Order: sequence, then C-alpha cells, then structure tokens
Amino acid sequence: MSRGDDLTTTSYAILGLLALRDWSTYELAQQMQRSMRLWWPRAESRVYEEPKRLVRLGLASSRDEGVGARPRTVYAITDRGREALRDWLSDPAGIFRLEFESMVKVFFADQGSKSQLLDNIARIRDAARSDLAKDQSFVEEYSTTGGPFPQRLHLIGLATDLYVRLLLATIEWADEAEAEVASWPSAQSAPDPMRFMSREPTRVRRSS
Repeated sequence: MSRGDDLTTTSYAILGLLALRDWSTYELAQQMQRSMRLWWPRAESRVYEEPKRLVRLGLASSRDEGVGARPRTVYAITDRGREALRDWLSDPAGIFRLEFESMVKVFFADQGSKSQLLDNIARIRDAARSDLAKDQSFVEEYSTTGGPFPQRLHLIGLATDLYVRLLLATIEWADEAEAEVASWPSAQSAPDPMRFMSREPTRVRRSS
C-alpha cells in the first residue's frame, strides 16, 4: 500500500466490527459510538468514509441493499481484511494518550482564578460520575440481555473494567485536588507546591 493507503487504528476498529458481522454505514457509526466511544471516539463523518477506503484496498466488500427508495450500502470483511486484522493484533502499541480538555484547563489555571480552577475540578468529577452511571446502566443491560454479542462478554468486561477504574481514580483525584486547591491563596501559588509531585517517585517504584 502507498503512504496514503496506510491503515489507521480507526481502520482496524472498523475491520474488527466487520469481523463480527456485516453492517451498513449507519449501523457501523452507531456501533462505533456504542462500543468504541470509551477507547477510540471518532467523528461520525470519519466512520462513514473509512469503509469505502477499506473496499478500495480489498479489505472489505460492499453491496447495495435498497430499502424502498432509500439506498443502503452494507459492508463485509474479506479474507484479506481478516488477515490484516490478525496481523495488526500482533503489532506492539503504546500506552493510552488522553484527550482531556478540562485537564488542559487545570494545567493552565494560573492564567485564571482559583474559582475557575475549582469549577474545572468539579466538572471533571461530575463528568466522571456521569460516565460511571452510564457504565452501570451498560452493565445492567448486558447482564440482563447479553448485549448484541454475548459471546464476547469476557472481552467487553475486561476492557470496561479498566475504564471503570480510571473513572474511580478520577473521582478520587478530584476530591483530593479540590480539598488541596481550597487551601491555596490563589491559582498562582500554593503553600506546598511539591505536595502532589513528591508522590510520583514512590508510585513509579511501587509499580515497577
């Protein structure tokens, strides 16, 4: 493949979904939102375009299934697509990278007020609690119905467990950060600037 044909993580995520069953473009976009939003959220427009590229590369096939006067394209994985997906599973990948706008605001809080910093910390906690509630609803649904792919519950549970732990850690951090910032005279200074930083060497040693 040429440089422009290089597959991305989004490419492989869609191939992974196609390996489970055939999907229309709309169904793919909905399933990406449902099952991949925790780990690989992507704009719906990107999800709509990627299957076409996979077809062009011979990794997927498409067929038209018109519903009334409304056209509907359904995509399926090819043998080449399955082979590419298996090869990708063996490729090493790095640790996660966060896209976390609220934390960027915390990082530059010295350009604003202490009140703004506390508000952002509170929003982080509220968002984590909201996602935790959604996850609980998700778990209850899957416990009752098994979800659309009950044969994959062991993998879904494994991945979801890490996300829940991250949310719980985020809530714990927000509670502690809020109490700490409340004692600061302003967002520009703190009585003990190394209070949080001094923990890191101990944590690194404990995890190694």
